[in-house]
Amino acid sequence: MDTKIEVSWKDAMAFEANVNDHQIMLDAKEAVGGQNKGPQPKPLSLVSLGGCTGMDVISILRKMRVEPEAFNIQVSGHNTDEHPKHYDKIHITYRFKGKDLPKDKLEKAVKLSQDKYCGVSHMLGARAEITHEIIVE
Repeated sequence: MDTKIEVSWKDAMAFEANVNDHQIMLDAKEAVGGQNKGPQPKPLSLVSLGGCTGMDVISILRKMRVEPEAFNIQVSGHNTDEHPKHYDKIHITYRFKGKDLPKDKLEKAVKLSQDKYCGVSHMLGARAEITHEIIVE
C-alpha cells in the first residue's frame, strides 16, 4: 500500500498536513520565524514511533489475554550537533499499570514490536540506536 499525504504552506513557517483526512498544523518556534502554531516536524517522528509500537504492543498483549489497566509510552530522542541534525539515540519507556501483568509477556510483546512489527522503529533504527525499558506499576 502506498501512502500519500499533502502538506500546504499557510504562512511564515506554518504548514498544514492532511493525513488520512486529519489536519495537522506544523510550525517552527518563534526564534526561527515561526509562530508556534503546532508541533515541529521532527518530534512528530517520535510520536509516530510511540503510536506504532504502542498499537503493536496492545494488539500482541490482547492475543496473549493480557489487558493492562493503563499503558503509556514516553519516547525521547537525542539530536546530533551536525547538520543534517537527526536523532542518533532514541529511548522508549513502556509504562504499564495493572494487576496480573506477567513481565515475560510484556517483554515479549515489546520485543516483537521492536524487532518485527513496528515499521517506524525499523526506519528510525536505521539511523538511531533505539533502546527501551519496561516499567510496571
